[in-house]
Amino acid sequence: MTDLTITGGEVLLPSGPARVDLSVKDGRIAGLHAPGSAPAAPETLDATGLTALPGIVDIHFHVRAPAYPERGTVASETRAAAAGGVTTLFEMPISKPCCATPEIFEDRRAHFAENAVVDFGLYAAPGDLTEATRDRFLEQGAIAFKIFTTPAPAGRGDEFDGLAFPEEDDQFRALKVLAGTGRPVVVHAESAALLAHFETMARNTLDPASGYSHNLSRPAVCESTAVAKLLAMNITAGAKLHIAHVTSAETVAVLRAFRGTSDFTAETCPQYLFATEADVDRAGIYAKVNPPIRTQADQDALWEAIADGTITHVTTDHAPFAKAEKQASEGSFFTAPPGSPGIETMLPAMLDAVSAGRLSLKQAHDLICANGAALYGLAPRKGSLLPGADADIALVDLAGETEVRLGGLVSHARDVAHLWDGRRFRGRVARTLLAGRTVWDGHQVTGREGGGRFVTP
Repeated sequence: MTDLTITGGEVLLPSGPARVDLSVKDGRIAGLHAPGSAPAAPETLDATGLTALPGIVDIHFHVRAPAYPERGTVASETRAAAAGGVTTLFEMPISKPCCATPEIFEDRRAHFAENAVVDFGLYAAPGDLTEATRDRFLEQGAIAFKIFTTPAPAGRGDEFDGLAFPEEDDQFRALKVLAGTGRPVVVHAESAALLAHFETMARNTLDPASGYSHNLSRPAVCESTAVAKLLAMNITAGAKLHIAHVTSAETVAVLRAFRGTSDFTAETCPQYLFATEADVDRAGIYAKVNPPIRTQADQDALWEAIADGTITHVTTDHAPFAKAEKQASEGSFFTAPPGSPGIETMLPAMLDAVSAGRLSLKQAHDLICANGAALYGLAPRKGSLLPGADADIALVDLAGETEVRLGGLVSHARDVAHLWDGRRFRGRVARTLLAGRTVWDGHQVTGREGGGRFVTP
Protein backbone atom coordinates (compact mmCIF):
# COMPACT_ATOMS: atom_id res chain seq x y z
CA MET A 1 0.00 0.00 0.00
CA THR A 2 1.19 3.52 -0.77
CA ASP A 3 0.76 6.55 1.50
CA LEU A 4 -0.86 8.97 -0.93
CA THR A 5 -2.34 9.09 -4.40
CA ILE A 6 -2.87 12.22 -6.45
CA THR A 7 -5.55 11.74 -9.07
CA GLY A 8 -7.50 13.60 -11.71
CA GLY A 9 -4.91 16.13 -12.83
CA GLU A 10 -2.00 16.49 -15.20
CA VAL A 11 1.61 15.82 -14.21
CA LEU A 12 4.61 17.60 -15.70
CA LEU A 13 7.03 14.88 -16.79
CA PRO A 14 10.42 15.38 -18.49
CA SER A 15 8.64 14.85 -21.80
CA GLY A 16 5.91 17.38 -20.98
CA PRO A 17 2.46 17.38 -19.30
CA ALA A 18 0.68 14.02 -19.16
CA ARG A 19 -2.64 12.81 -17.76
CA VAL A 20 -1.43 10.34 -15.13
CA ASP A 21 -1.99 9.66 -11.44
CA LEU A 22 0.82 9.75 -8.89
CA SER A 23 1.45 7.45 -5.95
CA VAL A 24 3.69 8.37 -3.01
CA LYS A 25 5.41 6.09 -0.51
CA ASP A 26 7.80 7.11 2.28
CA GLY A 27 8.15 10.63 0.95
CA ARG A 28 9.09 9.61 -2.59
CA ILE A 29 7.29 9.10 -5.87
CA ALA A 30 6.33 5.42 -5.95
CA GLY A 31 4.77 5.27 -9.38
CA LEU A 32 3.03 6.87 -12.35
CA HIS A 33 -0.29 5.27 -13.25
CA ALA A 34 -2.95 5.46 -15.93
CA PRO A 35 -5.87 7.54 -14.67
CA GLY A 36 -7.89 5.60 -12.11
CA SER A 37 -5.38 2.76 -11.75
CA ALA A 38 -3.22 3.98 -8.84
CA PRO A 39 -2.99 1.56 -5.89
CA ALA A 40 -5.09 2.16 -2.80
CA ALA A 41 -3.78 4.65 -0.26
CA PRO A 42 -5.04 6.03 3.05
CA GLU A 43 -4.99 9.55 1.58
CA THR A 44 -6.11 10.71 -1.86
CA LEU A 45 -5.82 14.21 -3.29
CA ASP A 46 -8.20 15.13 -6.10
CA ALA A 47 -6.18 17.31 -8.47
CA THR A 48 -8.90 17.78 -11.07
CA GLY A 49 -8.22 21.02 -12.96
CA LEU A 50 -4.68 21.24 -11.57
CA THR A 51 -1.19 20.43 -12.83
CA ALA A 52 1.43 18.76 -10.64
CA LEU A 53 4.90 20.26 -11.02
CA PRO A 54 8.05 19.07 -9.30
CA GLY A 55 8.54 21.42 -6.34
CA ILE A 56 10.52 24.50 -7.33
CA VAL A 57 14.25 24.66 -6.53
CA ASP A 58 15.33 28.27 -5.92
CA ILE A 59 19.11 28.46 -6.21
CA HIS A 60 19.46 32.11 -5.06
CA PHE A 61 17.83 33.07 -1.75
CA HIS A 62 18.68 35.36 1.19
CA VAL A 63 17.37 35.51 4.74
CA ARG A 64 20.59 36.27 6.71
CA ALA A 65 19.24 34.52 9.81
CA PRO A 66 19.75 34.23 12.69
CA ALA A 67 20.78 37.91 12.44
CA TYR A 68 18.23 40.64 11.65
CA PRO A 69 15.00 38.86 12.69
CA GLU A 70 13.15 42.11 11.97
CA ARG A 71 13.76 41.43 8.27
CA GLY A 72 12.51 37.87 8.41
CA THR A 73 13.47 34.57 9.96
CA VAL A 74 14.22 31.13 8.59
CA ALA A 75 10.72 30.14 9.67
CA SER A 76 8.96 33.14 8.12
CA GLU A 77 10.80 33.05 4.80
CA THR A 78 10.67 29.29 4.29
CA ARG A 79 6.94 29.49 5.07
CA ALA A 80 6.78 32.03 2.26
CA ALA A 81 8.67 29.59 0.04
CA ALA A 82 6.06 26.92 0.70
CA ALA A 83 3.33 29.38 -0.28
CA GLY A 84 5.18 30.01 -3.54
CA GLY A 85 5.55 26.35 -4.50
CA VAL A 86 9.27 26.37 -3.61
CA THR A 87 10.24 23.16 -1.83
CA THR A 88 14.03 23.53 -1.92
CA LEU A 89 16.07 26.71 -1.61
CA PHE A 90 19.76 27.56 -1.42
CA GLU A 91 20.65 30.22 1.14
CA MET A 92 23.42 32.66 0.26
CA PRO A 93 26.30 33.20 2.73
CA ILE A 94 25.62 36.85 3.63
CA SER A 95 25.14 36.43 7.34
CA LYS A 96 26.37 38.21 10.43
CA PRO A 97 29.14 37.15 10.59
CA CYS A 98 29.70 35.97 7.03
CA CYS A 99 29.41 32.24 6.40
CA ALA A 100 33.10 32.07 5.54
CA THR A 101 34.36 29.55 8.13
CA PRO A 102 33.34 25.93 8.74
CA GLU A 103 32.28 26.82 12.27
CA ILE A 104 29.81 29.50 11.08
CA PHE A 105 28.56 27.12 8.39
CA GLU A 106 27.80 24.48 11.03
CA ASP A 107 25.96 27.00 13.20
CA ARG A 108 23.81 28.12 10.26
CA ARG A 109 23.05 24.54 9.26
CA ALA A 110 21.84 23.79 12.78
CA HIS A 111 19.73 26.95 12.86
CA PHE A 112 18.09 26.16 9.52
CA ALA A 113 17.50 22.53 10.49
CA GLU A 114 15.60 23.67 13.57
CA ASN A 115 13.43 26.24 11.78
CA ALA A 116 13.10 25.54 8.03
CA VAL A 117 9.69 24.54 6.66
CA VAL A 118 11.13 23.42 3.29
CA ASP A 119 14.36 21.72 2.25
CA PHE A 120 17.50 23.85 2.15
CA GLY A 121 21.09 23.92 0.96
CA LEU A 122 23.74 26.35 2.17
CA TYR A 123 26.32 28.31 0.21
CA ALA A 124 29.75 28.94 1.66
CA ALA A 125 31.98 31.96 1.11
CA PRO A 126 35.52 30.81 0.29
CA GLY A 127 36.93 32.81 3.21
CA ASP A 128 40.72 32.68 3.38
CA LEU A 129 40.94 31.04 -0.09
CA THR A 130 42.84 28.03 1.23
CA GLU A 131 42.37 24.44 0.15
CA ALA A 132 41.94 23.40 3.79
CA THR A 133 38.92 25.67 4.27
CA ARG A 134 37.51 24.62 0.89
CA ASP A 135 37.80 20.94 1.77
CA ARG A 136 36.07 21.42 5.13
CA PHE A 137 33.13 23.09 3.38
CA LEU A 138 32.94 20.20 0.93
CA GLU A 139 32.90 17.70 3.80
CA GLN A 140 30.13 19.68 5.47
CA GLY A 141 28.01 19.53 2.34
CA ALA A 142 28.09 23.10 1.03
CA ILE A 143 25.80 23.22 -1.98
CA ALA A 144 28.05 25.76 -3.78
CA PHE A 145 30.34 28.76 -3.23
CA LYS A 146 29.62 32.48 -3.68
CA ILE A 147 31.78 35.56 -4.16
CA PHE A 148 31.18 39.25 -4.88
CA THR A 149 33.46 41.29 -7.14
CA THR A 150 32.37 44.39 -5.21
CA PRO A 151 33.64 45.65 -1.83
CA ALA A 152 31.61 45.20 1.33
CA PRO A 153 28.93 47.88 1.74
CA ALA A 154 29.76 50.54 4.30
CA GLY A 155 29.14 49.34 7.84
CA ARG A 156 28.65 45.71 6.80
CA GLY A 157 32.23 44.47 6.71
CA ASP A 158 31.63 41.47 8.96
CA GLU A 159 28.81 40.26 6.70
CA PHE A 160 31.10 40.20 3.65
CA ASP A 161 34.47 39.23 5.13
CA GLY A 162 35.65 36.27 3.04
CA LEU A 163 32.92 36.88 0.44
CA ALA A 164 33.79 40.22 -1.18
CA PHE A 165 36.84 40.21 -3.50
CA PRO A 166 37.00 43.48 -5.46
CA GLU A 167 40.58 42.83 -6.62
CA GLU A 168 41.00 40.74 -9.74
CA ASP A 169 43.90 38.70 -8.38
CA ASP A 170 41.71 37.52 -5.48
CA GLN A 171 38.87 36.73 -7.87
CA PHE A 172 41.24 34.57 -9.92
CA ARG A 173 42.54 32.86 -6.77
CA ALA A 174 38.96 32.07 -5.75
CA LEU A 175 38.13 30.57 -9.14
CA LYS A 176 41.35 28.57 -9.13
CA VAL A 177 41.04 27.14 -5.62
CA LEU A 178 37.39 26.17 -6.21
CA ALA A 179 37.97 24.62 -9.64
CA GLY A 180 37.61 20.87 -9.65
CA THR A 181 35.25 20.75 -6.68
CA GLY A 182 32.24 20.02 -8.87
CA ARG A 183 30.35 22.76 -7.05
CA PRO A 184 29.19 25.94 -8.79
CA VAL A 185 31.04 29.17 -8.04
CA VAL A 186 28.32 31.82 -8.13
CA VAL A 187 29.43 35.41 -8.65
CA HIS A 188 27.71 38.74 -8.08
CA ALA A 189 29.58 40.51 -10.88
CA GLU A 190 29.93 44.28 -10.98
CA SER A 191 33.16 46.22 -11.46
CA ALA A 192 34.20 47.87 -8.19
CA ALA A 193 36.16 50.61 -9.93
CA LEU A 194 33.36 51.50 -12.33
CA LEU A 195 30.76 51.46 -9.55
CA ALA A 196 32.80 54.00 -7.62
CA HIS A 197 33.17 56.17 -10.71
CA PHE A 198 29.50 56.19 -11.68
CA GLU A 199 28.13 56.56 -8.17
CA THR A 200 30.26 59.65 -7.59
CA MET A 201 29.07 61.10 -10.87
CA ALA A 202 25.41 60.24 -10.17
CA ARG A 203 25.45 61.72 -6.67
CA ASN A 204 26.65 65.00 -8.12
CA THR A 205 24.13 65.23 -10.94
CA LEU A 206 20.97 63.18 -10.28
CA ASP A 207 17.87 63.46 -8.15
CA PRO A 208 18.35 60.77 -5.47
CA ALA A 209 14.58 60.23 -5.21
CA SER A 210 14.26 59.17 -8.85
CA GLY A 211 14.14 55.47 -9.62
CA TYR A 212 16.24 56.16 -12.68
CA SER A 213 19.11 57.41 -10.53
CA HIS A 214 19.90 53.92 -9.26
CA ASN A 215 20.22 52.53 -12.78
CA LEU A 216 22.46 55.40 -13.84
CA SER A 217 24.66 55.05 -10.76
CA ARG A 218 25.24 51.33 -11.55
CA PRO A 219 24.97 51.19 -15.36
CA ALA A 220 25.13 48.01 -17.38
CA VAL A 221 28.81 48.49 -18.24
CA CYS A 222 29.66 47.79 -14.59
CA GLU A 223 28.07 44.37 -14.89
CA SER A 224 29.23 43.48 -18.39
CA THR A 225 32.85 44.45 -17.67
CA ALA A 226 33.02 42.32 -14.52
CA VAL A 227 31.41 39.37 -16.30
CA ALA A 228 33.82 39.62 -19.25
CA LYS A 229 36.82 39.60 -16.92
CA LEU A 230 35.52 36.61 -14.96
CA LEU A 231 34.85 34.63 -18.12
CA ALA A 232 38.32 35.46 -19.43
CA MET A 233 39.90 34.39 -16.13
CA ASN A 234 37.90 31.18 -16.10
CA ILE A 235 39.43 30.03 -19.37
CA THR A 236 42.58 29.51 -17.29
CA ALA A 237 41.03 28.83 -13.87
CA GLY A 238 38.54 26.19 -15.03
CA ALA A 239 35.89 26.63 -12.35
CA LYS A 240 32.23 25.68 -12.66
CA LEU A 241 31.29 29.35 -12.95
CA HIS A 242 27.75 30.66 -12.59
CA ILE A 243 26.89 34.33 -13.20
CA ALA A 244 24.18 35.58 -10.86
CA HIS A 245 21.24 37.86 -11.73
CA VAL A 246 22.09 39.03 -15.26
CA THR A 247 20.24 42.29 -15.99
CA SER A 248 21.38 43.76 -19.29
CA ALA A 249 21.67 43.40 -23.05
CA GLU A 250 25.38 44.24 -22.75
CA THR A 251 26.00 41.30 -20.44
CA VAL A 252 23.99 38.98 -22.67
CA ALA A 253 26.30 39.94 -25.54
CA VAL A 254 29.34 39.13 -23.40
CA LEU A 255 27.94 35.74 -22.42
CA ARG A 256 27.32 34.90 -26.07
CA ALA A 257 30.81 36.01 -27.05
CA PHE A 258 32.41 33.65 -24.49
CA ARG A 259 30.15 30.68 -25.23
CA GLY A 260 32.21 27.50 -25.36
CA THR A 261 35.34 28.94 -23.77
CA SER A 262 34.83 27.43 -20.29
CA ASP A 263 32.24 25.79 -18.04
CA PHE A 264 29.81 28.57 -17.19
CA THR A 265 26.09 29.22 -16.82
CA ALA A 266 23.97 32.29 -16.10
CA GLU A 267 20.73 33.26 -14.41
CA THR A 268 18.31 36.15 -14.33
CA CYS A 269 15.35 36.94 -12.06
CA PRO A 270 11.65 37.81 -12.39
CA GLN A 271 12.30 41.43 -11.36
CA TYR A 272 14.37 41.83 -14.54
CA LEU A 273 11.98 39.83 -16.75
CA PHE A 274 8.70 41.42 -15.61
CA ALA A 275 9.64 44.96 -14.49
CA THR A 276 11.55 47.94 -15.86
CA GLU A 277 13.07 51.06 -14.36
CA ALA A 278 9.69 52.77 -14.85
CA ASP A 279 8.23 50.32 -12.31
CA VAL A 280 11.07 51.14 -9.93
CA ASP A 281 10.39 54.84 -10.27
CA ARG A 282 6.74 54.16 -9.41
CA ALA A 283 7.49 51.93 -6.42
CA GLY A 284 10.35 54.05 -5.08
CA ILE A 285 13.15 52.83 -2.86
CA TYR A 286 11.19 49.68 -1.96
CA ALA A 287 12.03 48.39 -5.45
CA LYS A 288 15.76 49.02 -5.20
CA VAL A 289 17.76 45.87 -5.92
CA ASN A 290 21.38 45.28 -6.94
CA PRO A 291 22.14 45.12 -9.80
CA PRO A 292 19.40 47.55 -10.84
CA ILE A 293 16.26 46.79 -12.82
CA ARG A 294 16.88 48.28 -16.27
CA THR A 295 15.15 49.29 -19.49
CA GLN A 296 12.57 47.62 -21.69
CA ALA A 297 15.33 46.93 -24.24
CA ASP A 298 17.33 45.10 -21.57
CA GLN A 299 14.28 43.09 -20.57
CA ASP A 300 13.70 42.11 -24.19
CA ALA A 301 17.34 41.00 -24.48
CA LEU A 302 16.96 38.76 -21.41
CA TRP A 303 13.95 37.00 -22.92
CA GLU A 304 15.92 36.51 -26.14
CA ALA A 305 18.79 35.06 -24.10
CA ILE A 306 16.39 32.59 -22.50
CA ALA A 307 15.03 31.65 -25.91
CA ASP A 308 18.47 30.85 -27.34
CA GLY A 309 19.84 29.14 -24.21
CA THR A 310 22.31 31.85 -23.18
CA ILE A 311 20.48 32.15 -19.85
CA THR A 312 19.35 28.81 -18.43
CA HIS A 313 18.17 29.66 -14.92
CA VAL A 314 15.63 32.02 -13.32
CA THR A 315 15.98 32.61 -9.57
CA THR A 316 14.31 34.83 -6.99
CA ASP A 317 17.23 36.62 -5.30
CA HIS A 318 14.69 36.91 -2.48
CA ALA A 319 16.12 39.52 -0.07
CA PRO A 320 13.72 40.74 2.62
CA PHE A 321 14.24 43.99 4.50
CA ALA A 322 12.21 45.56 7.28
CA LYS A 323 9.86 48.37 6.32
CA ALA A 324 11.57 50.70 8.83
CA GLU A 325 14.92 50.12 7.10
CA LYS A 326 13.50 51.09 3.74
CA GLN A 327 11.55 54.04 5.15
CA ALA A 328 14.69 55.42 6.76
CA SER A 329 16.03 56.12 3.27
CA GLU A 330 12.80 57.46 1.79
CA GLY A 331 13.71 59.81 -1.04
CA SER A 332 17.25 58.50 -1.57
CA PHE A 333 18.11 55.54 -3.76
CA PHE A 334 21.75 56.09 -2.89
CA THR A 335 21.31 55.12 0.78
CA ALA A 336 18.36 52.67 0.66
CA PRO A 337 19.16 49.00 1.35
CA PRO A 338 18.94 46.81 -1.78
CA GLY A 339 16.51 43.92 -1.73
CA SER A 340 12.94 42.86 -2.39
CA PRO A 341 10.84 39.78 -1.55
CA GLY A 342 10.34 37.40 -4.46
CA ILE A 343 9.97 33.83 -3.21
CA GLU A 344 6.15 33.82 -3.51
CA THR A 345 5.87 35.56 -6.87
CA MET A 346 8.40 33.71 -9.05
CA LEU A 347 6.25 30.68 -9.88
CA PRO A 348 3.08 32.71 -10.58
CA ALA A 349 5.10 35.11 -12.76
CA MET A 350 6.57 32.27 -14.79
CA LEU A 351 3.15 30.63 -15.13
CA ASP A 352 1.94 33.96 -16.46
CA ALA A 353 4.65 33.80 -19.12
CA VAL A 354 3.35 30.34 -20.03
CA SER A 355 -0.20 31.69 -20.31
CA ALA A 356 1.06 34.48 -22.56
CA GLY A 357 2.71 31.95 -24.88
CA ARG A 358 6.22 33.15 -24.09
CA LEU A 359 7.32 29.76 -22.73
CA SER A 360 6.03 26.21 -22.65
CA LEU A 361 5.25 24.85 -19.19
CA LYS A 362 8.28 22.56 -19.42
CA GLN A 363 10.58 25.44 -20.41
CA ALA A 364 9.35 27.55 -17.52
CA HIS A 365 9.85 24.71 -15.07
CA ASP A 366 13.32 23.91 -16.40
CA LEU A 367 14.33 27.52 -15.76
CA ILE A 368 13.16 27.60 -12.13
CA CYS A 369 13.71 24.01 -11.08
CA ALA A 370 15.03 21.19 -13.27
CA ASN A 371 18.09 23.03 -14.58
CA GLY A 372 19.08 24.13 -11.08
CA ALA A 373 18.61 20.64 -9.65
CA ALA A 374 20.89 19.25 -12.36
CA LEU A 375 23.56 21.97 -12.08
CA TYR A 376 23.81 21.61 -8.30
CA GLY A 377 23.95 17.81 -8.27
CA LEU A 378 20.47 17.14 -6.85
CA ALA A 379 18.94 15.42 -9.88
CA PRO A 380 17.13 13.04 -10.14
CA ARG A 381 16.12 13.35 -6.46
CA LYS A 382 14.89 16.89 -7.13
CA GLY A 383 13.50 18.43 -10.31
CA SER A 384 11.29 15.61 -11.59
CA LEU A 385 8.32 13.49 -10.54
CA LEU A 386 9.68 10.19 -11.81
CA PRO A 387 9.64 7.13 -9.52
CA GLY A 388 12.28 7.44 -6.81
CA ALA A 389 12.31 11.23 -6.76
CA ASP A 390 11.33 13.17 -3.67
CA ALA A 391 7.59 13.74 -3.56
CA ASP A 392 8.03 17.52 -3.57
CA ILE A 393 5.09 18.82 -5.57
CA ALA A 394 3.58 22.17 -6.51
CA LEU A 395 -0.04 21.75 -7.59
CA VAL A 396 -0.85 24.75 -9.75
CA ASP A 397 -3.99 26.12 -11.32
CA LEU A 398 -2.89 27.35 -14.73
CA ALA A 399 -6.23 29.11 -15.26
CA GLY A 400 -6.25 30.72 -11.82
CA GLU A 401 -4.95 34.13 -10.88
CA THR A 402 -2.48 35.46 -8.33
CA GLU A 403 -3.01 39.08 -7.34
CA VAL A 404 -0.23 40.65 -5.28
CA ARG A 405 -1.17 43.24 -2.68
CA LEU A 406 0.93 44.93 -0.01
CA GLY A 407 0.49 43.04 3.22
CA GLY A 408 -0.96 40.04 1.42
CA LEU A 409 2.14 37.86 1.18
CA VAL A 410 3.35 35.31 3.74
CA SER A 411 6.89 36.75 3.79
CA HIS A 412 7.79 38.94 6.75
CA ALA A 413 8.71 41.51 4.09
CA ARG A 414 5.11 41.66 2.85
CA ASP A 415 4.95 45.40 3.57
CA VAL A 416 7.86 46.24 1.26
CA ALA A 417 6.65 44.30 -1.80
CA HIS A 418 5.87 47.53 -3.63
CA LEU A 419 7.47 46.31 -6.87
CA TRP A 420 4.69 43.73 -7.34
CA ASP A 421 1.81 45.59 -5.66
CA GLY A 422 -1.27 45.37 -7.86
CA ARG A 423 0.23 42.87 -10.30
CA ARG A 424 -1.99 40.06 -11.50
CA PHE A 425 -0.36 36.87 -12.73
CA ARG A 426 -2.21 34.17 -14.64
CA GLY A 427 -1.47 31.08 -12.56
CA ARG A 428 -1.88 30.13 -8.90
CA VAL A 429 -0.19 27.79 -6.44
CA ALA A 430 -3.08 25.68 -5.15
CA ARG A 431 -1.08 23.33 -2.92
CA THR A 432 2.55 22.55 -2.06
CA LEU A 433 3.76 19.17 -0.80
CA LEU A 434 7.15 18.38 0.72
CA ALA A 435 8.03 14.68 0.81
CA GLY A 436 4.38 13.90 0.20
CA ARG A 437 3.02 16.08 3.01
CA THR A 438 1.06 19.29 2.44
CA VAL A 439 2.98 22.37 3.60
CA TRP A 440 0.69 24.92 1.86
CA ASP A 441 -2.99 24.18 1.32
CA GLY A 442 -3.71 27.13 -0.94
CA HIS A 443 -4.74 29.38 1.93
CA GLN A 444 -2.30 28.86 4.77
CA VAL A 445 1.05 27.26 5.53
CA THR A 446 0.60 23.89 7.21
CA GLY A 447 4.22 22.72 7.22
CA ARG A 448 6.04 22.53 10.52
CA GLU A 449 9.18 24.42 11.46
CA GLY A 450 12.07 22.00 11.38
CA GLY A 451 10.39 19.86 8.74
CA GLY A 452 12.83 20.92 6.04
CA ARG A 453 15.86 18.74 5.33
CA PHE A 454 19.46 19.73 4.59
CA VAL A 455 20.36 18.83 1.00
CA THR A 456 23.80 18.38 -0.47
CA PRO A 457 25.09 17.08 -3.83
